[in-house]
Parts: sequence; structure tokens; C-alpha cells
Amino acid sequence: MTRLNVRSSSARLAMLLAVALLAGDHIASAQQPAIQRKVLLQQDLNFPNLQMVTTLVEIPVGVSEVRHTHPGVLGIYVLEGTLTLAHEGRPTTTYKAGESAHIDAGKIHQGINAGSATVKLVATLVAEKGKPLNTPVP
Repeated sequence: MTRLNVRSSSARLAMLLAVALLAGDHIASAQQPAIQRKVLLQQDLNFPNLQMVTTLVEIPVGVSEVRHTHPGVLGIYVLEGTLTLAHEGRPTTTYKAGESAHIDAGKIHQGINAGSATVKLVATLVAEKGKPLNTPVP
């Protein structure tokens, strides 16, 4: 009888491990897709201590950036999709493919994809060298 309980306990343990692994896979696959960023150009400028960074950004459907700031002026150009931009001191605005906007240095903002297609945009930041390109804000 003891042997049967050991086998039964081993079988239960194996089953629980299998369920945990499957649940872990399910949880991992249910995680929100990540925002993709690819630096296209990073270059020092002919102005003292300034650099320009141009990035291709892809925001999946239903995903929002964290609220953040930049140490310099940021220009964006929407290539595809519809971007909703919440910007400190301005009304929340929606930008479609072919439209552009600027984000003031140090202003809290957040890009949101509430549309039905991935947002693709080009972002160009002009900022002081050596500073973090962005800073998350709670």
C-alpha cells in the first residue's frame, strides 16, 4: 500500500509539474506584445554637446508606452496606423499615417495604439549628449 501511495504521489507531482509548465507557457503567450525600437541614426551635431537620434518605432495594437520624458525636442512622423498622443499641457491628439508632431523637451507624454493596426513611426530626438534618451515617469 505504501508503494502505491508513492507512485500515486509521484504521478500527482508529475501531473502538477506538467500543468504548471503548460500554464506558464499560456501566461507567457498572453503577455502584451512589446514595443519595438530600432535606431536608424545616432550622430553628434555641429552644435556644442548635442546629438541627434532617429529611431523607427513599432507599437502593436492595444499597447501603450509608459509615461516618459526626453531631455530634448522630439519630432515624430507616423508611417502607418493611428497614434494617440497624450502630452502634458496639450489635449490628447490622434495622428494618422502621413501626419507629424513634436514633443517638447521635459514634457510628460505617452504614445498609445488604440487602433486596429500596428503603429509605425519615425522619431527624431535632438538632445544633449550623455543624458538618458528617455526617463520613465510614474
